Amino acid sequence: MKIGNFKIHKEGKVFIIAELSANHNGSIEVALETIKAAKRAGADCIKLQTYRADTITIDSKRDDFLIKGTIWEGKNLFELYQEAYTPWEWHETLFKAAEAEGLICFSSPFDPTSVELLESLNTPAYKIASFEITDIPLIELVASKGKPVIISTGIAEEEDIQLALDACKRMGNYDIALLKCTSSYPAPIEEANLIMVKDMAEKFGVITGLSDHTMGSTAPIVATCFGGKIIEKHFILDRSIGGPDASFSMNEAEFTAMVKAVREAEKAVGVVDYQLTEKQKSGRDFSRSLYIVKDVLAGEKVTAENIRSIRPGFGLHPKHYNEVLGKTFREGQVKGTRFALNQIVK
Repeated sequence: MKIGNFKIHKEGKVFIIAELSANHNGSIEVALETIKAAKRAGADCIKLQTYRADTITIDSKRDDFLIKGTIWEGKNLFELYQEAYTPWEWHETLFKAAEAEGLICFSSPFDPTSVELLESLNTPAYKIASFEITDIPLIELVASKGKPVIISTGIAEEEDIQLALDACKRMGNYDIALLKCTSSYPAPIEEANLIMVKDMAEKFGVITGLSDHTMGSTAPIVATCFGGKIIEKHFILDRSIGGPDASFSMNEAEFTAMVKAVREAEKAVGVVDYQLTEKQKSGRDFSRSLYIVKDVLAGEKVTAENIRSIRPGFGLHPKHYNEVLGKTFREGQVKGTRFALNQIVK
């Protein structure tokens, strides 16, 4: 998968996305400063959300549309999205600002008109938000554009994931990634189930990663260790500015620390390789080997009293210990001599 100039693959670097979401808090100046801060923090990408309140829901006070059991309780859906949306007239400016900073920029569309807008801006990829994974017509439309599609799985059962993948493939688009996500705000760490990052990659044969709503860097680090190649975190200049997503977003210092930790984690994971580096080989000097630990005479038997497996590692491999016991020394040897097979009569 290639997004902009970033190649995402199993042996490559983790693609780190700073999610702007509603963290502009209604100010384009804040949005622009957030893009600059995301670059400073080490993000590879800034991601937007493209909707208007009336493209994602309707203005209704009926019980179905009231938000319950979340940090947004007391509002209806229309009120939340009216507060949180990124004005469409900002999009071109934000895309250009990201490009100027050397950041990739793309977005999550929520209806056909938002896809049309993003196509006009030549978006390099699309993100399907967790709650849209069941919107098969939207996924088909997005996939038909022939660009990478990243799908969050926050509310998805296995069948939902398969239906979404099938929708992309029907459109001839196999450039798909899945993100493990827990759709709670913030998400409890014990519900992260990050082993799913590895399992989804194996089960569905796609690149996987994490769209994270937990607090802190632990989940992104663990996801990286399970082979995740995309990490997405909500990013804010300062939580004190408020806004619908402020409470579960990382500020610049926190995001910077997370990026550093993820980069260290991916280095620590490394590759499957049983060959030793030159530095590791030198460490074998401190391994165990067979040494003569008592002066011996020619004709004397090899015993547990005159040879032992000790450090350092320059003598005979200890795997030969039992086979040499009882053999006869060809000639005398002094204590501290490396034991070797040519010292004994076979």
